[in-house]
Amino acid sequence: MPSPAALDGFAFQASTLDRADALRGDAAALRESWPDARLIVLDGEGRAAADAGGGLLPLRGARLGGGPGTAVFLGRVAGDAWFALDAAAAPVPEAAQWVDLRSAAAHWPAESSSLFAYARGMLYWHVRNRYCGVCGGAVGFDRGGFVGHCAQCGNDHYPRVDPAVIVAVSDGERLLLGRQAGWPPRRWSVIAGFVEPGESPEQTVAREVHEETGVRVRACRYLAAQPWPFPGALMLGFEALAEPDEPRVDGELEQARWFTHAEVGEALRRDGTEADGLLLAPPISIARSLIAHWHANGAMLTPA
Repeated sequence: MPSPAALDGFAFQASTLDRADALRGDAAALRESWPDARLIVLDGEGRAAADAGGGLLPLRGARLGGGPGTAVFLGRVAGDAWFALDAAAAPVPEAAQWVDLRSAAAHWPAESSSLFAYARGMLYWHVRNRYCGVCGGAVGFDRGGFVGHCAQCGNDHYPRVDPAVIVAVSDGERLLLGRQAGWPPRRWSVIAGFVEPGESPEQTVAREVHEETGVRVRACRYLAAQPWPFPGALMLGFEALAEPDEPRVDGELEQARWFTHAEVGEALRRDGTEADGLLLAPPISIARSLIAHWHANGAMLTPA
């Protein structure tokens, strides 16, 4: 079996951040780093403070005051400590703009948008874990914001990530795509679904594809992953070889069908610039990369 081609081009995959786990438990070091630290501030809707040009607003700890106790330590980039904090705890300049994560992923440098995604996921977890899920007691956060501790029952809580598979399914010649009722007209994408307890990602691929489309998967192979903070998933990208079954839908999808190599190629070429024809997932998503990968490389898994 040949090695899979590289899968890239999607957002939130910058790798220059050092998460500096050892510093999370060093309260003194975090306080010392605060004045010169770089900050990313998010509002209640998960948007980031931006400058007049729409880029990430350059903020330092000394300018905003406060300290690590009110913020989440993200790590270090090129020697700079980075923290994320809620706008309710930060006197952001009134002239600041607010940019949503999807827009940032499309226009910001990869490092900045990846930090934004990381910050959004952590602050989302904080907001939704103020009370202990075991006893209902108030939760306080420690280790740079990465451990929630219940003072009432003593249980610790940790950031949650939900694994999901997303898969380009081929019968050797065509690509299987589906669409949900709430999507824009003409929008189609690859099949995806969450991993269930006691299930491997490969088992999830076979189950989800069959549940959503009735198509039977013969084999699959992992290609790459994308953090997807909407609100907190990790998308595990696969390619799969399936039987040429006639798709049928019963539940989450409104439609599912096979598309030819030429149809997918034409949609990639147009890239949504025309008023008709197939509309694919946006370029920031691993879904789009999986589609482009299949079109460029064909089915790396081929029928016996």
